[in-house]
Amino acid sequence: MNQLSLLQVLAVAAIPVLFAITLHEVAHGWVARRFGDRTAEMLGRLTVNPLKHIDPIGTVIVPALALMTTGFLFGWAKPVPVSIRNLRNPRQHMMLVAAAGPGANILMAIFWALFTKLVFMSGMQGMTLQFFVTMGQIGVLINVILAVFNMLPIPPLDGGRVLSGLLPPRASTRLDAIEPYGIIIVLAFIFFGWRYFQPIIFTLRDFFFAMVGL
Repeated sequence: MNQLSLLQVLAVAAIPVLFAITLHEVAHGWVARRFGDRTAEMLGRLTVNPLKHIDPIGTVIVPALALMTTGFLFGWAKPVPVSIRNLRNPRQHMMLVAAAGPGANILMAIFWALFTKLVFMSGMQGMTLQFFVTMGQIGVLINVILAVFNMLPIPPLDGGRVLSGLLPPRASTRLDAIEPYGIIIVLAFIFFGWRYFQPIIFTLRDFFFAMVGL
């Protein structure tokens, strides 16, 4: 990435970031529909059109600022609405709906690793090669970050919803009670604890590239 300017990196990052955030949300809605809740479908949110999912702050401003200040990409889209009452087995199915988002990011990380491998095999050279390699690298990195971050066991993150479904009802209720304060906990984690997760992120990133022989 060092050969590209910051503006070029932002331009290259646009596609993988938008798809990482958009498909994460679509995965939630798609799995919810499979289990009986058509809320997202009826609201037109089961689409890969990023305009339906973009949050001006979380999808545009935060990723740009994060990249400029920390070198990491991070962001979010408008959450896909899920009506838990419509799910056929609310506790079990809500866990699967929550896990679908990070699961989609893992699949996209594999896709971008394969994309990068194919770019190296294509015979491209110079700035064209650098452009698409950087796109693949960012694609893997942003999806690893989103998968790891969202699986933290903090409501309202996906990991918090999965943990809530695994706990006994009384403990689950206590965990869910944290949700109104969850955003404060999440922001504190981003500012003070994220650096401790960087080794995990880099290890997973390298693992996906190693999977494809890079």
